[in-house]
Amino acid sequence: MRFEREIPVKYSVDVCIVGGGPAGCAAAVTAARAGAKVFLAEAGGCFGGLGTRGMVPAFMQFSDGVNWNADGFGREIAELHRKETGIAFSPRGKGFSIKVEVLKRIYDKLMVDAGVDFLFETRLIAAEAEEGVIKAAVFAGKSELFAVEAKYFIDCTGDGLLSVMAGAPYFKGEGKRQEMMPGTLCQLWCNIDWSRRPTGPELRAALDQAIDEGYFTDPDRHHPGIWRIGDTTGGGNIGHAYGLDGTDEKSLTDALVTQRRQLLELRNFYRERIAGYEEAEMLLTADMMGVRESRRIDCEYNLVVEDFRSRAVFADEIGRYSYPVDIHRDARNKAQYETFLKEHTEELRYGDGESYGIPYRTLLPKYTENLLVAGRCVGTDRQMQASIRVMPGCYITGQAAGMAAALAAKKDTALRALPVEELQAALCEAGAYLPNFKK
Repeated sequence: MRFEREIPVKYSVDVCIVGGGPAGCAAAVTAARAGAKVFLAEAGGCFGGLGTRGMVPAFMQFSDGVNWNADGFGREIAELHRKETGIAFSPRGKGFSIKVEVLKRIYDKLMVDAGVDFLFETRLIAAEAEEGVIKAAVFAGKSELFAVEAKYFIDCTGDGLLSVMAGAPYFKGEGKRQEMMPGTLCQLWCNIDWSRRPTGPELRAALDQAIDEGYFTDPDRHHPGIWRIGDTTGGGNIGHAYGLDGTDEKSLTDALVTQRRQLLELRNFYRERIAGYEEAEMLLTADMMGVRESRRIDCEYNLVVEDFRSRAVFADEIGRYSYPVDIHRDARNKAQYETFLKEHTEELRYGDGESYGIPYRTLLPKYTENLLVAGRCVGTDRQMQASIRVMPGCYITGQAAGMAAALAAKKDTALRALPVEELQAALCEAGAYLPNFKK
C-alpha cells in the first residue's frame, strides 16, 4: 500500500524539539530564553514524561552530596516544586518525592513564560532528511498531518525516534538478544499508615518469605518500593515487565496488560503482610509504561563505564553527574539480582563530591548535521545509560542541547563548528555546573 498527500508546513522555527519530557522541557525553555524561536511536540497530554504521565514517584539525586550537578534548569524545577509542596531537596544528594499535578503546572508555566510554541497530543511520524540534514519533521495531530521546518532539531523522545528516522546509528540492550532493562508501570496508593511502615530490611524479609512460599505467580526480588507523597498517599515504583522492548508497540501492549494483572498480587501482598498497608488501596496505574532503556544513539563520543570509574573530565564538558549505575536486571533470577545489588550499592556508586563529565559530543548523533539528542538516549554504553537516564541527568543534557541549538542559530553555524568554549560560557551564565571550565 502506498499513501501520499500534501502536508502543510505549520511552523518554521530555529529549533524543533520532539518530546516534552524533562530533557525536552529543559531544551525548549533554555533555547527560547537564549533568543531562539522554538516549537515542541509532545505525544501525551502534559509535559514531564515519566515524572508526570508515567507517575514515577520521586526525583533521583540532583547533587553529588556537595555540588548541584543538575544546576540551572534542574535547580529551578526543584526550587519551584519545593515552594509549592514543602518537599525539600536533600543537601546530601538524595532524591525526593514528586507531586505530579504540581510538576505539570510548573512545566506549563515555564514553557508559556519562555514563549515556546508547543502542542500536546502530537506524534512524530516521519522525518524528511537528506545526507544527514533534516529538512522537516512530520507530525500527526488530532486534526491533521503537518510538517515543521527548522534550522536545528533536538531528539528528546527517549527512544531516539527522530535520530533513527534521520539515519543515525544506534545500539539496543546487550548481547544478541538485545536484552534491555525491564519497565515498571508506576502506581498511586492511598490509605497508608506511614507511622507503622516497616523498615527496608523488614519489608525485604517479608518479600523473600512470600517468594519462598510461592505467593507470587511471577516472583520478582527487585522491589524499589513505595514513596511517601502525602499524609496517607504513596507513589509505587514496584513490579517489573521483563522482556520489554519500549520501541515496539506490541511489546508495550503486552507489558501493560501483564503489569496491570501482576500489580493486583502486589496490592494483596501489601495489604495482607505489610504493617500500615492493611487498608491501602491502589487507586491508579500510569497510562504509560515506565521504560528505563531502549535505544542509545551512537554519537561522536559515547560515555563508557570506565568514564564513571575514572571520574572522567573532558575538554568539551557540558555538565557533570553522579547517579550510580542502576541497571535493573532480571530479578526473577537470584544470581542476577545479587549482581545488581553489588553493582548498584558497592562497585559503581560515588562518594560525596564525586562525579563524571558529560561531553558535548555525546549529544551529536553520527552521520547527521543539524540534530542533537538529549535525555536517556544520548551517546553511552549500557552501563552509563543506567546512570544518566534519570530526570536530573535529562535536565543536564536537555539544557545543554537547547543552549547549543540557540547559539548555533544565532551564529548561523553548524553544530559541530560551534566553539565549545562559547557554549560552556553560556551554560555557566544559565547556572550550569561546570567546575572544570575556566573562562
